[in-house]
Amino acid sequence: MNYLAPERLDKLAREYALGTLQGRARRRFERVLLQSPAAGLAVGVWQERLGLLAAAVPPMVPSGAVWQRLEQRLFPESAPAPAATGSRWGWLGALLSGRTLGGALAGVLLCVLLLRSQPGLVGLEPQIDGLPASYVGLLTDPDGKPTVLASSRRQGRVLTVKMLQPVSVPSGQVAQLWALPKEGAPFPVAVVPGSGSAQVTLADTSEKLFFSVPRLAVSFESKPAQAGDQPSGDFVLTGNCVKLW
Repeated sequence: MNYLAPERLDKLAREYALGTLQGRARRRFERVLLQSPAAGLAVGVWQERLGLLAAAVPPMVPSGAVWQRLEQRLFPESAPAPAATGSRWGWLGALLSGRTLGGALAGVLLCVLLLRSQPGLVGLEPQIDGLPASYVGLLTDPDGKPTVLASSRRQGRVLTVKMLQPVSVPSGQVAQLWALPKEGAPFPVAVVPGSGSAQVTLADTSEKLFFSVPRLAVSFESKPAQAGDQPSGDFVLTGNCVKLW
């Protein structure tokens, strides 16, 4: 089975990020993650999407009737006594009641089932069954730790850079990102931050810049590189540049 086929990889990455990929299937996919940077990138994209979704969803307070129906469905034989009116600890009894705990569990299960079966309903995926056509780069430090995640839509002119771990940039220098084409000399892409994330404007579309670029790298430079400049020293970060479509 080709786990890296775009549609299959997108589905597996989504299930893995949601936590619904279990058993042997999860163990097999974790072996793929150890061997394939593209699989790790796909999982990272879904983890970021789900994180943004969780932060954007406002809290909702269901009505008492909803809790009662859920309790009756989940715990038909349970009949918790109501807390005494005005009791100092009444709120704790309500919090730990079968109604509250059962409702919370049911809510989690319903959300997981909804995201698993219909992710498009909440805007988690594009209209096509796969990741947006993009160029994605994952750069690692000398110890092999993922450090920089860079991505751009295929026809886009904006590069999104996310630092997966901080980089200590020497004082008076910048972290310059370079593209390493299959043939020819490296060319500068953008300056990346030492931490956090940033969006930078590219000189052309990603398709024109990266279509023949299998690798990316970062070096420390005294100033942002211009077209025609070359790295002045060794690369401190390197990684693959892959296309996802």
